[in-house]
Amino acid sequence: MKALTWHGKRDVRVEDVPDPSIEEPTDAIIRITSTAICGSDLHLYEVFGPFIDPGDVLGHEPMGIVEAVGSAVTQIAPGDRVVVPFNVSCGHCWMCEQDLQSQCETTQVHEHGTGASLLGYTKLYGQIPGGQAELLRVPQAHYGPIKVPEGPPDDQFLFLSDVLPTAYQAVAYADVPAGGTVAVLGLGPVGQMSARIARHLGASRVFGVDLVPERLDMAARNGIEAIDLTQHDDLGATLRDLTDGRGPDSVIDAVGMEAHGSGAGKVAHALVGLLPDAVAQPVMQKAGVDRLAALLASIDVVRRGGTLSISGVYGGARDPLPMLQMFDKQLTVRMGQANVRRWVDQLMPLVTDEADPLHVADLTTHRLPLQEAPGAYEIFQKKQDGAIKIVLEP
Repeated sequence: MKALTWHGKRDVRVEDVPDPSIEEPTDAIIRITSTAICGSDLHLYEVFGPFIDPGDVLGHEPMGIVEAVGSAVTQIAPGDRVVVPFNVSCGHCWMCEQDLQSQCETTQVHEHGTGASLLGYTKLYGQIPGGQAELLRVPQAHYGPIKVPEGPPDDQFLFLSDVLPTAYQAVAYADVPAGGTVAVLGLGPVGQMSARIARHLGASRVFGVDLVPERLDMAARNGIEAIDLTQHDDLGATLRDLTDGRGPDSVIDAVGMEAHGSGAGKVAHALVGLLPDAVAQPVMQKAGVDRLAALLASIDVVRRGGTLSISGVYGGARDPLPMLQMFDKQLTVRMGQANVRRWVDQLMPLVTDEADPLHVADLTTHRLPLQEAPGAYEIFQKKQDGAIKIVLEP
């Protein structure tokens, strides 16, 4: 089959790789019809090379048609149309029973002390071949895949794999008070949907902050108060002026480790990329290597007694944080990988509603053949050609 494989920093290739097969009774094989590029994939493209091997298949936002199932898989059958969560979770361990599928005890990667395995996401999370391919082996398929109706286009359901649950969790963790205000830093796909979900759930004002014109335009046409970071020297002062001098009740950091304006972090990323894997791995696991501009801005912007929700991915272990400021402001902070299955029941009625209340149809900016994936990664990373969400078709 054809699959997108990693070969080095900013070097991904579509190659022939062996077809996957059923290995465990809880496996399923899915023929992929659509698979998206996630902002988190760009971290693999740029930063996480020490934890990837050449030839690893990328991608964790897939959907398609069931081709085969193992003997323990009964809730889906060949021919079913499914979307596949990026968490690989069992559904029956203590963590899954608490709706913490991202911490599944069955698939935790004990070697690296990390949570549940993820599709297509490095040795840190199980090194399971991903979904930017023609076929995908899905472990724990007795629980993970979500059956969706026939008929509507893939894009109506595809984002249940990651973007929508991640955004919904970001808003839930932000704990926006009834009629309250929220600022979303970063208007990539998760930021866009976080802003829309917050508005849908009743926030009185939703501010979306970015510096890319196309992202700001998309947010504005979906009812978000778009703030162009390039036009405001002091974001905190701007948002306090808009919120009775206090700042937003809640802030969502949807940027993560590769924020603009983080010179020291950018140098750290570059240095890690120059080290041999055996040296770079412990550096990334034990040092402060993140670009923290967005996180620091979030801490500054949120009102005293407010809540900070972090959905952007961070990878450093010794990043310096302004603990005095966080304590003094009495902040609540919540973060973590999305627990995809936890939010599906809330999201499914919204994505099947013909009125499209979240305007899911207005997220995909590019739909390209899998063969063009290397170029798609490049334009997404460089924010070229208005790329906000790219969907690949194997």
